[in-house]
Amino acid sequence: MKKLLLTLTAVAGLTAASQAQEFGFGKGNVIVEGNLGLSTTNNKESKTKQTDFKFTPKVGYFLTDKVAVGINLHANTANTKNTATSVEQKTNKNELGAGVFGRYYFLELGSRFKAYGELNADYTSLKSDVTTGGNKVKSPKVNNIGVNAGIGANYFLTEKIAVNFAFANVVGFNSSKASGSKATTNFGANINQYNNFFDAATFGLTFKF
Repeated sequence: MKKLLLTLTAVAGLTAASQAQEFGFGKGNVIVEGNLGLSTTNNKESKTKQTDFKFTPKVGYFLTDKVAVGINLHANTANTKNTATSVEQKTNKNELGAGVFGRYYFLELGSRFKAYGELNADYTSLKSDVTTGGNKVKSPKVNNIGVNAGIGANYFLTEKIAVNFAFANVVGFNSSKASGSKATTNFGANINQYNNFFDAATFGLTFKF
């Protein structure tokens, strides 16, 4: 009987603690987010192998319980090897960048699900080269400045950790300039705004402090 009472007390305590948790953000909170991706594709029919790596950390500070501002970084690489011909060809792409963002949480579904809109301003620099039979040819460096708006959501697993889903480029403006050439600008909806060859909807984790 004593063991049963202790067990019921422990369960009740855990239930109360769980219900006491507050899922969400408040003024002064700091968030750290990060998306890390690594993928390898081996197409035996075309004799092409590609390896992609992406790392996009982000830090934000909450001005209110719904508004956050912060900075983000981009580090992307893609390496492709083609052996379809007698002469092997390798293509390398490397992109580095940084930016600032503002985020507004506009919808809550239940206590754990928080949806937001986000505005980003980013600068990225893309370098690429192609090596054919040991002969490397570098492409002109491409600098990109982009402003885009997107949507996303956090689902809280615990009071301090949430899963983050984001689709960055719903609407955006981009200016892209390769070395030695004139700039190209565009404005559009739901398109790749700043020529980021890894740009897509992403999953990641959000840590609240």
